[in-house]
Amino acid sequence: MNTLSTDGRRTVKPFWPPMAAGIALGLALLFTFLITGHGLGASGAATDVVAGTGLAVAPAATQANLYLASKVADGNPIGSWMTWEVLGLFIGALVAAFMAGRFHVQLDGARSVGASGRIVRALAGGLLAGFGARVAGGCTSGLGLSGAAALGIAAFVFLALFFATGLIVNRIVRGV
Repeated sequence: MNTLSTDGRRTVKPFWPPMAAGIALGLALLFTFLITGHGLGASGAATDVVAGTGLAVAPAATQANLYLASKVADGNPIGSWMTWEVLGLFIGALVAAFMAGRFHVQLDGARSVGASGRIVRALAGGLLAGFGARVAGGCTSGLGLSGAAALGIAAFVFLALFFATGLIVNRIVRGV
């Protein structure tokens, strides 16, 4: 929990040292492989929610969709392990932010590009990253973290291209 200093102001707990955080993440990934038989990932949860919602709203169209049909072949995928993983990550991050005294809502970059411009760019970037994750067969955590831990060549290619693309798009958006 956050504490109050002698002058009554709230103190914020420091971040973990990068080495300790990396070791903890590596151990969490190892235990995930050992216990569940698969690595970490997140982007598939969005597909599961879309497929499950489609199955509830328009089952015939969802089952006829080439992309979603495999997701709904065994029933509603919303209760998949990945959906629970993402929900657990959200809840865990929220609890950790409150306990460290770091929870606050803010919009970074709004001063330089404006609030509406920042929101539009963030949403567009998120949609493009999500689309790319589905085309690539996984997100940065699924391909990059779990794939690299399994020494998959595709993971290292993906990570290199992901970072290079981010640098290039940053230069284009902000100007060279």
